[in-house]
Amino acid sequence: MTMAIRVLRIVGFALAFVIAFTVSQRTTLARSGETVPGTLWAIGALSVFFLVGAFASESSQGPEANVQKDLLWGLGLGGIFGIAVRVATA
Repeated sequence: MTMAIRVLRIVGFALAFVIAFTVSQRTTLARSGETVPGTLWAIGALSVFFLVGAFASESSQGPEANVQKDLLWGLGLGGIFGIAVRVATA
């Protein structure tokens, strides 16, 4: 039960990140005709940092920090998925 809740939280955080990133990129594209160069590289770097933090916190923090760990996993995976969506639709 606890694992299912964690997976749902991670998926929720990841989907929220992907949706926010996609809406932001489309808004910028509609407003100025182009997106900010290097955005995908920046999101990729942050995603790696979030994933490293999630991996480290899984082994160093107890179950009381599950929400924080899930947020890190969700942001990391959401960033990677957001990049994949952006590259696939470009």
